[in-house]
Amino acid sequence: MKQPFTLKHSIHAACAALTLFFVQPAPAQGGIEVGILTCKSRPGTRMNFIVHSKTLVDCTFAHSAGEEHYNGETGIGLGIDLHSKTSEQYVFAVLSVSSDVSPEAHALAGTYIGGRASAAFGIGAGGSVLIGGGDRNFSLKPVGIETSTGIGAAAGVGYLSLD
Repeated sequence: MKQPFTLKHSIHAACAALTLFFVQPAPAQGGIEVGILTCKSRPGTRMNFIVHSKTLVDCTFAHSAGEEHYNGETGIGLGIDLHSKTSEQYVFAVLSVSSDVSPEAHALAGTYIGGRASAAFGIGAGGSVLIGGGDRNFSLKPVGIETSTGIGAAAGVGYLSLD
């Protein structure tokens, strides 16, 4: 079950980040992960309510230890979304501090929020900056690039939830 990103998660993540910054973790336990997260929308799952939109995504996180696969949901949590899209792909640069960076740990599972904007007329593009995490991590996705096909525009508070 997905848990929303709360103040408690922010405090835990900040403490974990500071601990990992000042203390050298054991190699098999925690550390920093850097990689690329690529998410593709699942056809037919997009729902648009003008001030809120969502679509289900399948994601792959490529990092130095290999790849991890995630299911998720992304969209505009609050803002305006006037898109009619047929496909979407998101690519994020990821910097993550996690208590478990072992292969297949799925350390990125959690909820991320931030600013998002996009526009499309046939072919579309957009950008986002997301921050957040889960019980075992704190991540920054400082650069998010979106490509899509469709028509419309959107801007607001975006989100990405990964399981």
